[in-house]
Amino acid sequence: MVFAAILLGLLPSFLMVGLGGLVRKRLSANAWQGLDKLNFEILFPALIFVAASSRPIELADMARIGPMVWAVLGLGFALGWLTRRVGPARFLYFAGAWQTAWRFNTALAFVAIATLPGADVGQLAVAVGMAIPVANILAVSALSRGQAMGLGATLKKVALNPFLLASLSGVTVGLSGLVIPGPVMAPLEMLSKAAIPIALLSIGATMNWGALARLDRFMGALNAIRLVILPALTIAACLALGVGGSLAQVLVLFAALPTASAAHVLAAGFGADRELVATLIAQMTLLAAVTLPLWITAATLAF
Repeated sequence: MVFAAILLGLLPSFLMVGLGGLVRKRLSANAWQGLDKLNFEILFPALIFVAASSRPIELADMARIGPMVWAVLGLGFALGWLTRRVGPARFLYFAGAWQTAWRFNTALAFVAIATLPGADVGQLAVAVGMAIPVANILAVSALSRGQAMGLGATLKKVALNPFLLASLSGVTVGLSGLVIPGPVMAPLEMLSKAAIPIALLSIGATMNWGALARLDRFMGALNAIRLVILPALTIAACLALGVGGSLAQVLVLFAALPTASAAHVLAAGFGADRELVATLIAQMTLLAAVTLPLWITAATLAF
C-alpha cells in the first residue's frame, strides 16, 4: 500500500518530466530559459508564499520543530560540501548541484504524509514553513558566492532573492494568524499552481537523459546523501534523543524527501549548470519511488 501510494504520488511528476523531454525541440533554448526566469521571478515565489502562509504557525511549534528541521538541512549542507573534490571545477556549477543535498520536494511531502497513519499534517506544515527560508538562504548564499561576488554584493543578492522574500513573508503571515482575503489570495494560488508543471517540463527539456541512467561519483554521492544518509541519521538521532510519535515520523519523512524542483529554477536564475541540476532532480525523484516508501515503513515500525 505504501509503495503504491508513493508511486501514484510521483507518477504525475514522472509524466510531466517525460513530456518535457518529448517537446524540448518545440521551443528554442532561449524560450526554455525564459520559462525558467518566469518561474524564478514570479511563479515559484507565489508557490512558496502560498505554502508557507496557508497554515497557521504556532510559536511553540516553531520553537520545538524549527531547530530539528534546521539540523537536517545543516547536515545535508555539510555532507554535500564533502563532495566538492569530485564535483565540477567551477564553484558556481558545484553550488547549483550542491543545493540538491538539502532542499526538499514540498508537494510530495503532503502526498506522502497521508501514508503515515500516526503523523500530524499540522506538524509537517510547521516543518516545511520553518525549513523553506533556511533552505533558500543556504542555496542563494552558495550560488551568490559561486558568482564570485564580494560580501556586500552577496548579502544584497541574498536579501533581494524572490525565493527568500516569498518564504519569509509567508512564514510571517503564518505566525501572525492573518487570513488574506480571498480575492487577494486567488491570483497567488493561480500562479502557484502553474509553478511545478512548468518546472517539471523544463527539467525534462533540459536534463541529460543519457546521464539519468548512470551515476558518476559526484551525482551518486548527492543522491546517497539526500535519499539514504539523511533519513538514516534522522532515525538514529530521534531514537537517541527520545523523539518519538508523530514528530519523529514527520522528521524522517522530511529527511527522506527527494530534492525540490525549484533547485533547477534557482540554478538557472544564477547561471549555473541547468542540465546537471535537472538531471540530479530527475535521478532523485525516480530513486525516491523506491527509497521513500522504505523510509516511511521504517518510521512506522520505529515510532
